[in-house]
Amino acid sequence: MTSWTENAIFYHIYPLGFSGAPEFNDFRSAPVARLNKIGSWLDHIQNLGFNSLYLGPVFESTKHGYDTSDYYHIDRRLGTDDDMVNLSNEIHRRGMRLVLDGVFNHVGRDFWAFRDVQANGKSSPFCHWFANLRFDGTSPFGDPFTYEGWNGYYDLVKLNLQNPEVRDHLLYAVESWIQNFNIDGIRLDAADQLDMGFIENLTEFCKRRNPDLWLMGELIHGDYARWVRPGRFDSCTNYEAYKGLYSSFNDKNFFEIAYSLKRQFGDHGLYENLSLYSFADNHDVDRIASQLKVQADLFNLYTVMYTMPGIPSVYYGSEWGFGGRKTNGSDNPLRPNIDLNTAIQTAPQPDLPGHLQKLAQIRLSTAALQNGRYSQVLVASQQYAFMREKDAAKVLVVVNSEDRVTEIALTRQQAANGLWVDLLNPGVEWVSQGDKTPLILDAKWGRILSYQG
Repeated sequence: MTSWTENAIFYHIYPLGFSGAPEFNDFRSAPVARLNKIGSWLDHIQNLGFNSLYLGPVFESTKHGYDTSDYYHIDRRLGTDDDMVNLSNEIHRRGMRLVLDGVFNHVGRDFWAFRDVQANGKSSPFCHWFANLRFDGTSPFGDPFTYEGWNGYYDLVKLNLQNPEVRDHLLYAVESWIQNFNIDGIRLDAADQLDMGFIENLTEFCKRRNPDLWLMGELIHGDYARWVRPGRFDSCTNYEAYKGLYSSFNDKNFFEIAYSLKRQFGDHGLYENLSLYSFADNHDVDRIASQLKVQADLFNLYTVMYTMPGIPSVYYGSEWGFGGRKTNGSDNPLRPNIDLNTAIQTAPQPDLPGHLQKLAQIRLSTAALQNGRYSQVLVASQQYAFMREKDAAKVLVVVNSEDRVTEIALTRQQAANGLWVDLLNPGVEWVSQGDKTPLILDAKWGRILSYQG
């Protein structure tokens, strides 16, 4: 974990969809500075308390950005390299951080080295740049050779990351991002598919240039600690908690998310000392407003996400509760072109941005929520309480998903006797006293209680 991520709160944008770029790159048109739209949103983003920006693919590609054709230049549909420099400068002028997507497992069929193999066959010096490329068959696209595609998708050509020339090409691309765009981190796409030797090379290369450069891997399954450790990644996507968050509300079963967080971050938990990347949705999964059965649960869900261990992230548009589902296998509904003023005026949940703003203020002013110890306090079907502690500071987070006022009772072992001030509900206090003290919870709402002694 790098030092600046302790208090990072991420806003995630998928630039090609966000900016309304054409679906396909013709590789001939003049660049269009659609990146400027991100700059026009920075006031909104910063006002909600986000201090870090994660941008999905921005480099030249065929279609969706994960089919790279050139790692060294910005996609012409988004603008020029200078447009990216200007955006980065403005982000950093505001004291914010910038993380870009690194798609190193595979490239698109328009990648220049793959084009050379198509043109020159066995005589191409780049035949060994691609995984299992052989001239004893025909590809699904009719090429007189076969190769490995990512997850069976042959428009995504898997790179041979054990080839020193491929590694150098990618590492020097990263160096250009560091030098030209002043990036603060990289999100590694399909990280579980990357060669571990390449990961270690990349980490050593990056940390030598900037020890605070943050490397976060996209991991869906597996033991996160295998990848998140010194010499490899600083963090990874917490897909286990992502699933537990929405299904705990939908199934009226807080035991699911409680089990995951205790397993991950409780005493002797698997990832007790790791800071994972928390999210409710992203560019690959249905939006959280479409996942939840009851829209009012959005507020409690984000309360849990901002206060549980990890680095919180919100996907653009979800701050207003906009929905979106994959349709006929297409991710386009998840990656819309959103107009800021229209979004504000038509927000399904107009009070949600203010809630996120408040959660950000609480998190950024409360060290125990940034990197404090986690312990489970109480779990019921629709009530959940946990403690975050750092040094002498204690913060008790409690949420109630029922649609009525509910009362729970906490013992002095669960919540120390004394005065607790509610950070989420200004002016509200709770005094714990004796062996057991009742705590009133409003319907579909939570409390973030700071111990005063």
